[in-house]
Amino acid sequence: MKLLIDTADSQKTIIGLDKKRFTFDTKEHKSQQLLSLIDKVIKENKTSLKKISQIEVNKGPGSFTGLRVGVSVANALGWTLKVPINGKKPGELVKPKYE
Repeated sequence: MKLLIDTADSQKTIIGLDKKRFTFDTKEHKSQQLLSLIDKVIKENKTSLKKISQIEVNKGPGSFTGLRVGVSVANALGWTLKVPINGKKPGELVKPKYE
């Protein structure tokens, strides 16, 4: 299963599981909400982190803070779950693109 994380927009966060997309209003406190939103989406779809085989994160351009948060969480989850992020080898870090 692929986990999608898109925090590039300063007004919203998009979490995806395979082809499903879930959009959340995250104008404030995005950095404090992302992990709980991922957890919520996983639980509501009756799955688990163990089933994630890859992660796709929007690395930019976009909101500085949003990109930093999304990429950091993706890197942490990828490392912990030992899965590739944006097609890189497990353990390789993805860097945000600020423009």
